[in-house]
Amino acid sequence: MRKPDNPDLPESCDLLIVGSGAAGMAAAISARHHGLNPVIIEKSDLFGGSTAVSGGAIWVPCNPIAAAAGIEDSRDAARRYIQGETGNLFNAEMVDAFLDKGPEAIGFFHERTALKMSCRVVSPDYHSDADGATEGGRALDALDYDGRKLGAQLYRMRPPIPDFTILGGMPLGRPDIFHFLRMTRSARSALYAVKVVAKYLRDRVAWGRNTRLVMGAAVSGRLAETVFALNIPLCTGHELTGLIRDEAGRVTGAEVKGPKGLRRVTARRGVVLAAGGYPHDSARRAASFDHVRRGLPHYSMSPTSGTGGAIAAAEAIGAGFVDTNANGGFWTPVSLLPNPDGSVRPFPHLFLDRAKPGVIAVGHDGRRFVNEASSYHDFVQGLIAKLLAEGQRSAWLIADHRAIRRYGLGAVHALPAPIGRHLASGYLKRGATPDDLARQCGIAPDALAHTLAGFNDTAARGEDPAFGKGSTSYQRYLGDAENRPNPCLRPLEGPLYAVEIFPGDIGTSMGLDVNAAGQVRDRQGQVIPGLFACGNDINSIMSGAYPGPGITLGPALTFGYVIGQTAAG
Repeated sequence: MRKPDNPDLPESCDLLIVGSGAAGMAAAISARHHGLNPVIIEKSDLFGGSTAVSGGAIWVPCNPIAAAAGIEDSRDAARRYIQGETGNLFNAEMVDAFLDKGPEAIGFFHERTALKMSCRVVSPDYHSDADGATEGGRALDALDYDGRKLGAQLYRMRPPIPDFTILGGMPLGRPDIFHFLRMTRSARSALYAVKVVAKYLRDRVAWGRNTRLVMGAAVSGRLAETVFALNIPLCTGHELTGLIRDEAGRVTGAEVKGPKGLRRVTARRGVVLAAGGYPHDSARRAASFDHVRRGLPHYSMSPTSGTGGAIAAAEAIGAGFVDTNANGGFWTPVSLLPNPDGSVRPFPHLFLDRAKPGVIAVGHDGRRFVNEASSYHDFVQGLIAKLLAEGQRSAWLIADHRAIRRYGLGAVHALPAPIGRHLASGYLKRGATPDDLARQCGIAPDALAHTLAGFNDTAARGEDPAFGKGSTSYQRYLGDAENRPNPCLRPLEGPLYAVEIFPGDIGTSMGLDVNAAGQVRDRQGQVIPGLFACGNDINSIMSGAYPGPGITLGPALTFGYVIGQTAAG
């Protein structure tokens, strides 16, 4: 099927939206629902932004989907939880707006658009032992989506990151991961895997790619179906270069660079900035990431188009930028896969390996430094502290043979996938003994042996007195339920494997100062008329904390929805 032509950029519209991730598409859909004529522009040649390649979780307390499933939650508990997570950086205005409007937004998208969702009945908040946390219901997922409904537009959507797929392009959703990890031990899981692979192979023949969209791609695909059904122009390859204001200071349009050169677009109700933050703006990243400023390496998993241009355009007309968050980004540890040209590409260690039994993390000094089963954000906070204290640039994840074959390690897939190419490339190290592995990795051999001996002694009893791995319901949720007595712990035995890890992110947390209506404020705290922002272009309502899965997409949908209401008056 031929790739569809890019629509012409109109000379005028009611609302010009910059960015085609969940936040931008949500704002466009909401604006259309409230009677406006919006237009979406996207800097990249592909729409979907970081949403399309994300895990796709949507975190909204007290949402109607969980309520319909009989799951109890309370606004007060959610507020206490967020306040405990953010401490003295708690943004009451934005959090209260999120808690008030989030359930309404979820109801709107679930009932009035193609974004159909289900709730995770069991999905503990990341700090499940904290006041106000829940064991499930707040995290939502888009239902798997048949990308064939997009027709030729599917080829304009950002495809899966190849390293996140198997068989040359097949992504795995959460149920898929469960069955694929067990397909060598369960006939039911093996049958499930065969059916999924067969459908993928048929898609490759008929469409040249996967058409079953899962996780973040399902969010993006479902929102896009509604965007196209509502005849909202989505112009890819169009970059915002500046904002236009009238004599009274109101934003009335933008300068846009596209295939036909530089153009001016009039936006009668204003401009919405939803371009994904600044994960690839090296200067701002160095200024707002303390560890980068202090010389540590850092790698982002976000699309490279996220260079902070929308934020810079807003600052050029006086917009305020909040740089006081506890963390400048949403952290994840990454390992580096080698490219044929000698460069590297990052791979995130989110939830598939670190929490599993038979896996530990150590520094070059051979000592553990963090609870491996903590959230990816918390893990990197521990990693950064370790690297700065040790004067190193990396650390190591170590797994034994049983663990790496059962769960995988980073980009190394579990059995029956081969591991030889990763050993040959140097991405994966293998040692017959701890001393052998240590010398290959530049780890202190005696210290590593001492660490393993101490860890193994207590892990055999399901205990980790040093860091408490497997001590909360969230951590045990990520472990292996078949491993007793602790799903996250057992001794490391036999040959050992290691992958080098570095600090990374899945998005930035600092951004433009906005109010509860999504309006951007200037450096004096006054609203800039006609300028709105949502998604990762705004300062995270979590103030640099990471309370649970989907704390970017939940607010993105909520404030995109709110902006549509605000712009329509």
